[in-house]
Amino acid sequence: MRLARYSTGSAPAVIGVIVDGHVHALADLVSDAPQDMCDLIADWERVKAAIAKTERFPEGLPLDKVTLRAPIPRPGKILALGLNYADHIEEAKEAGFTIPTEQVWFCKQPTSINDPNGDVELPIVSDKLDYEVELVAVIGKRGRHISREQAPAHVFGYTVGNDFTVRDWQWKTAQWMLGKSFDTHCPFGPAIVTADEIRDPHVLGLRSFVNAERRQNSNTRHFVFNVWDQIAELSQAMTLEVGDLIFTGTPGGVGFSFNPPKPLVVGDVVRCEIDGIGEIQNRIVAETSSL
Repeated sequence: MRLARYSTGSAPAVIGVIVDGHVHALADLVSDAPQDMCDLIADWERVKAAIAKTERFPEGLPLDKVTLRAPIPRPGKILALGLNYADHIEEAKEAGFTIPTEQVWFCKQPTSINDPNGDVELPIVSDKLDYEVELVAVIGKRGRHISREQAPAHVFGYTVGNDFTVRDWQWKTAQWMLGKSFDTHCPFGPAIVTADEIRDPHVLGLRSFVNAERRQNSNTRHFVFNVWDQIAELSQAMTLEVGDLIFTGTPGGVGFSFNPPKPLVVGDVVRCEIDGIGEIQNRIVAETSSL
């Protein structure tokens, strides 16, 4: 099933189920369903059973008539794995990187969350903006010290993310967090596809395009550390909670791997897509200072 948050006009965002290019308000299907995505994930087995009893979905809205919002507006944690595709590591060799023997984690701050088709700001303080298409796993079951064998049961679903990165700020220090956490730099969506719809998260093609030019083209089979490895590792240090996001790494082809580099500029449109999940698309705009 595909679960999204969407709005029409100035109305607050609500949760919907996407079927055949239309979105159906969840409240029309299950009157007492939670309207917070994390609460819904926690109560999913009951709600899913109630949806299954619906003989006929009421009329929905075409997707082009609504605004899709970030499926989870304020995740508790946004955890991201660096250097997780061999081809991306190869293009980073000049910076001294080799295939890691340990997982390299950083975080993006919740204030960086953006809608799947929201505008992304080119920062006032930098012109070194880059893109990174990523498969994102959504945690659906709280846990600590989760084994690799237990890990699949802790994933609620998957979505598409773009780990926008301000490269000069990423490399200012050994810690990458600042360069990964600028406002608007974490769009994801267009929906959360429940894990039962994804036969295997490790055989998914993923691509990115800038102004229709394909830049990245790979498959999650090329992970250095797969999703179960990632969950097992993270959960030794921290409790993973419902709604946490795990950005699983990006393949080769980022803008700064080119010679000369190809940073994003105002007016560029970046599209990221993953087979079986969908696509997100973001236009680059100039940041406007605000209080």
